[in-house]
Amino acid sequence: MGRGRWWSPTSAAAEPRSVPLLLLGVALVAASFYAGAVVRSRSSSALVSLPSGSGSRSLDPSRAQDAGSLKFTNRVSLSYRTTPISVPDYGVAVCPLEYNEYIPCHDTSYTSKLKNLDRSRHEDLESICPPQEKCLFCLVPPPNDYKIPIRWPTSRDYVWRSNVNHSRLAEVKGGQNWVHEKGKLWWFPGGGTHFKHGASEYIERLGNMMTNSTGDLRMAGVVQVLDVGCGVASFSAYLLPLDIHTMSFAPKDGHENQIQFALERGIGAMISALATKQLPYPGKSFEMVHCSRCRVDWHENDGILLKEVDRLLRPNGYFVYSAPPAYRKDKDFPVIWEKIMNITTAMCWKLIAKHVQTAIWIKPEDQSCRQKNADLKLLNICDSSDDSSPSWKIPLMNCVRLNKDQSNIQKLPSRPDRLSFYSKSLEMIGVTPGKFAKNNKFWQNQVSMYWSFLGVEKTSIRNVMDMNANYGGFAVALSNDPVWIMNIVPHTMNNTLPVIYDRGLIGSYHNWCEPFSTYPRSYDLLHAFHLFSHYQSQKEYCSLEDIMLEIDRITRPKVTMPYILLTQTNIHNIMGGNNDFLGLFVQGQKALVIKCFGVYDYWLIVVSDIILFSIIFFFAYK
Repeated sequence: MGRGRWWSPTSAAAEPRSVPLLLLGVALVAASFYAGAVVRSRSSSALVSLPSGSGSRSLDPSRAQDAGSLKFTNRVSLSYRTTPISVPDYGVAVCPLEYNEYIPCHDTSYTSKLKNLDRSRHEDLESICPPQEKCLFCLVPPPNDYKIPIRWPTSRDYVWRSNVNHSRLAEVKGGQNWVHEKGKLWWFPGGGTHFKHGASEYIERLGNMMTNSTGDLRMAGVVQVLDVGCGVASFSAYLLPLDIHTMSFAPKDGHENQIQFALERGIGAMISALATKQLPYPGKSFEMVHCSRCRVDWHENDGILLKEVDRLLRPNGYFVYSAPPAYRKDKDFPVIWEKIMNITTAMCWKLIAKHVQTAIWIKPEDQSCRQKNADLKLLNICDSSDDSSPSWKIPLMNCVRLNKDQSNIQKLPSRPDRLSFYSKSLEMIGVTPGKFAKNNKFWQNQVSMYWSFLGVEKTSIRNVMDMNANYGGFAVALSNDPVWIMNIVPHTMNNTLPVIYDRGLIGSYHNWCEPFSTYPRSYDLLHAFHLFSHYQSQKEYCSLEDIMLEIDRITRPKVTMPYILLTQTNIHNIMGGNNDFLGLFVQGQKALVIKCFGVYDYWLIVVSDIILFSIIFFFAYK
């Protein structure tokens, strides 16, 4: 499939025939999903109205022949996806309670039966999605005693036990100050395997090691960090006061709830594993890659995993390694250390510090050493075209890259200047400074309108995902708010994730025809601008129902979720409504208005045309 064309406010256009059908479909799908997704239904009403001449008529859900009654009792059923998708009259069922932590593409009950996986390289820990007929097609429920998450910044240190009711990490890692039980709460004192005395002291020590005791990590040029095997992400949490932003990841393995703890704390993280495929991040995106007892066999397979780290590091970036081979002389640790040193030397990394339990290398900007070692057959140089495509499910490569075009190497400013900096990555995809500035202004205005319409306290939202992030303008517009944003670039869209990283943001490639690698109830707010229309052409592979099912899985109960689609142009103004009805007055020609209301104990469904050139879908707790 070709790259999707990105919509911009200066070139808004939509196919007049497809948009009404798409929006009507979304409204009906929303109604069918959430009609059955309730524990106790209450009275409800709905109205779907289309502009005159559209060929459609008003639908009254009280008339079964039109849309079906919205007064349904929730049903619990272990349902699987069918082809074509069949949604029962009572709506999509709710999965049994034991599936409240279901992660479709990290389901060990499925992967354990696969015989062709390279388990010696931990391929079974990667994202492996079952065929459609083996995928659950039911709404993942919260635990019975689920509570609204504690707000940031208190959540950095305390979360409800009932929301992540697993004691294994506290039992295994309690002595290392990862997490402790404290009544109805989990308490995170900020420790870790290699920073028992706190992440702050450890971070200060790393800064001293990088700068010869003359500064901190910021002085060393660190803005973005990749934390491998992040645990409960305390390292990331304590980097935030330095305005250093971290992409934290860990596999779903023996410490299976570490990412769930991180997200419950309000810290950016996702499930992933360094195994057989490239990580879903663009090359040259991080000033530092960090491994603190991350349980990665860096010395195995000719150092192919270290070569993946090399791909991800910017020139003059650091690899921080806090693990037994860096300091212990017993067992086979000296042999492992020697292998790591041989691999890093061949890649021309320079060991700049080794202190206490930590070793730090720097990836040099100069390419002459690599070229020399390649000539001596000490390492392989990757083909120059290897970085042209998104790193989405691409096998790892046993080679390193050369920066042949030095003119494309650019020194980026620190945050916050980096957020609005016009980078080479923008120039390379044809975005002019004027277009970039216009996009930034558009999102500043749009986000201001979002907050105004939502009418919620900003502290009530912490974990945010932009499902189709483009240049990251939405995230930049939120940069002064108490949120973090996971910026997703669909792998079939224009490859703009390098732009996002060059702005000092974090994110990942993804294919929304598959579930995302995260736990249920991960996000407070999802933003899906021009997403559903992009996947319209993939109906045989995935459908609107698939994407909405995943949206439901990864959002928290009692939250507000805007899903935004491009619609017809010439909507000139937005007028307010009242809080009870959330009604809207839209002025202008060809204004398409779809409203679907259903009030339940769990969900209030609203589908309304409220924003210039946009359709926004609110599923707000009532």
